[in-house]
Order: sequence, then C-alpha cells, then structure tokens
Amino acid sequence: MNKDAVVINRIVEGLRWHALDDDEVVGRGDALRRPDGRVFLGVDSWRDEVFDQLVATMLADLPGTVYTVVDEDDRDAQERWRGAGFVVCRQERVYAVPTDPARTGLGAVSPPPGVTILPLGRAEEEPLAELDRVVREEVNATVGWQAMPVEMLARPDGKLGVVDPSAYVVAVQDGQYIGQTRVAAVPRRHRLGLVAVRAAYRRRGVARAMLAEMLGSLHRSGVGSVSIEVDDRNAAARALFEGIGAQRLGGAVELLHR
Repeated sequence: MNKDAVVINRIVEGLRWHALDDDEVVGRGDALRRPDGRVFLGVDSWRDEVFDQLVATMLADLPGTVYTVVDEDDRDAQERWRGAGFVVCRQERVYAVPTDPARTGLGAVSPPPGVTILPLGRAEEEPLAELDRVVREEVNATVGWQAMPVEMLARPDGKLGVVDPSAYVVAVQDGQYIGQTRVAAVPRRHRLGLVAVRAAYRRRGVARAMLAEMLGSLHRSGVGSVSIEVDDRNAAARALFEGIGAQRLGGAVELLHR
C-alpha cells in the first residue's frame, strides 16, 4: 500500500468521504452541520497519510471556516489536526452535576425579590421564544455563544430557537421572562443544554434559583445527576457549577480552520 494509490470519493450528498486503497475502505471522513450553522469534521483512519489526504480533500470541498472536536487527553489527534492547519478556539470542561439538594446546597435557595420561577412544563412558547431571541442577541454582542454553557437547537423550520417549551425552567419578573434553563434526556445521562439570564438581571442569583428548581425537580423524578459542558474561559459558569458540587468528568478541545 502507498499513499499514491489511495483514492478519495465523496458520497452521501457531499457529507461523507471514503478513502479507498484497491477498493478497500481505509479511512472515512464526515461533515456535520450543526443548528448554529457551523460545520464540524470527523475523520476515522488508522494511517497518518490517509488522515492527511482525507482532511485536505474535505477542506478543499468545504469552503469557509470548519471545526472539529477532540478529547482533551488525545494529544496525538490534536497534533494531527494542528498539522492540517487547525488551531484551538475553545476548550470545554464536562461536568456531572448532582441533583440532590443535600449535595448541591440549593434546597434553601429562593429567587430574588420580585422574581418567580416557573417549573418544568409551565413556560409559554411565545414569551419564551422572545426571551430566547433577546438573550441570543445580548450574548452575540459580547462573548458569543461559543463561551456559553449552551447547545443551540433548530426548529423543524430550520431556524434557531425554542423546540420544546416543556423542557424549560423560566425566571419571570414583572410579567417578563428574564432567564431560562433547558434539560434534555440523552442516552445514559440527562443534560443541561442551556443556562442563560438577560444581561440586566445577572449576578442577582437568578441562575441559582432556576437551577434549584430544575435540579430539584429532576431529583424528585429519580434522576441522580445531569451533565453540562462549560467553556474553560467562562470563570463565572465554572464557579457556579463547581459551587453546587459538580464533578469534572473530562473535557474536549475545539479547533477551527479558516
């Protein structure tokens, strides 16, 4: 086998590439477009020269900025992507957050004066969608969504926004939605996909009050812990979750190529 004999074929509507050596598949590449519009690459190959050819072909076929994610402990994979011209743009920590109030210390937490917390299943879609829009604008104007403990979702019409209002706990003041948390049931562990508060209402304990309601509700339903990913540079988010007993499970490095 030699690298000159490897042929790269693009298949599955342009989202997958196969590396063939004498009709044998010796590597695969995939591109996934996330709801926020970013494209993430993945390559599966045990031969370095095939990895390099796959990545080069994918980059040539996909103009613009693309991303990939690698486990923080996989130094070899990180070096391979760096060798292909990728640079680190984000490092995130993965936490397991307990739900038991006896462990989180959130059992006695009350919302700030004038703030009401709506439990799971009580949020109304229209004001929740408006809150989602406003929070996105505020975050995009400052640190950007890549620094938030958040997963962006797309509705059936393809637009970003609220998909299932019943998955949210919401903070309300003077009839206006000011904060939201979202949970998703995924294999093996529930996941906190969003914790966000409008800029004018931050640093008042709104996020802790929403988490107290969300985690307490999950605990009562038999869920022992949830996972969340936090940008390593987001000191406030790290402090919030570590302060309620979150244990670090690992992490990941996000790299980009322009």
